[in-house]
Amino acid sequence: MELEVRHLRALCAIADAGSLHQAARRLGVSQPSLTTQLRRIENVLGAELFRRERTGCRPTSLGRAVLSRARPLVDGMSDLVAEALAEAEAARPRGSRLRIGSTASRVIGGWLRRLRVALPGTDISLRVDVSAHALLRSVEAGRLDVAFVHEVEGSPLAVPEGLEQRVLVDREPQFISLSRDHPAARRRVVELGDLAGDPWMVDPTVDGEWDGVRRVLGAAGLNPPVLHGDYLTAASLVVLGEAVAPCQPTSGPRDDMVIRPLLGDPLAVRLLLVSRPGTDIAVVYAQLEDAYRDAARRASGYHEWLLRHRSPLACTP
Repeated sequence: MELEVRHLRALCAIADAGSLHQAARRLGVSQPSLTTQLRRIENVLGAELFRRERTGCRPTSLGRAVLSRARPLVDGMSDLVAEALAEAEAARPRGSRLRIGSTASRVIGGWLRRLRVALPGTDISLRVDVSAHALLRSVEAGRLDVAFVHEVEGSPLAVPEGLEQRVLVDREPQFISLSRDHPAARRRVVELGDLAGDPWMVDPTVDGEWDGVRRVLGAAGLNPPVLHGDYLTAASLVVLGEAVAPCQPTSGPRDDMVIRPLLGDPLAVRLLLVSRPGTDIAVVYAQLEDAYRDAARRASGYHEWLLRHRSPLACTP
C-alpha cells in the first residue's frame, strides 16, 4: 500500500479528535474501518503512530514526526481544492446562489422553506454538520456563505478572525428528554437531582456538548453514568427508560417521551449566524428568526417557558 493524502488526512483527524471513535465520526466512516486503515498505515511505516489508551489515542514520537510533515500536505491539498473550486465557480455563468450550513436544529426546515419563498430563483444548498467548528472553517474558506451554529455555554467557539457574527438567541436553555414512565416526567420543571441515578446520553462529537454537560453535573455534585452516542440512538434509549438526554427546547412533542425544562436552566447555548465579511445576510437572518419563532410557538413547553420569562420570542412580531 502506498500512502495517499486521504491516509494523512485520517492521521490528522485522529490526532485532532484524540480518539478513533470521534475521528471516525468526523471523517464519516465506521470506527472499525478507520482502525483497520490506521493499522495498514502503521504497517507501511513499520511502527505505531498512536498509543491507544483508555482515554483515547496519543501520538508516539514517530507519530508526532509524521504529523508535522502530514499537516502541511493536507492543508495544501485543501487549499488547492478550494482554489480550484473557486476558479471553476468564477468561470460559470452568474446566478444567485446561497450556500448555508447548520448544526442540527428543529428550525432548518422552516428556514429553508422561507428562504425559497423570499429568494425566488436562488440556488440554495444546505450542509448539516455536528461540528460547529467544521462549518465555521467552511465559511472562512469560502465553501459556505453563512452558517447557523450553536455555542455551548462555557465552551466558546473558535470563530475564525474576520467572520461576522449575528446573535439569534443569546441564551437558549437546553431541556431534558425523559421516558413517560420516569418519576420526574410528572413535574412541570425537573431538578438535576431528580436525574442523579439515570444514565445521561451525550454525543461527544458535537463541539462543546460533553464539556458543557460535565461542567453542569460537576457543579451540582453529581456523577451519573454517561453514555456516548448520537441523539437518534439517545431517543430510542430515552423512550425505553434506559437514559435521559439533553435536547433542544424546540423539540416537538412525542407520544412516547416528554420534554421538560431543567430548574434554573443550567444548560444553555448561544445561537449565532456567521458569515464572511460583506455578505448581505439581512434576508437570511430575517427568515431564520421567523422560522425560530414559529418553532418556539409550536413547542408548547418552550413557548410556556418563554412566556414565563417574558421573552420577546414568545410574541408575534
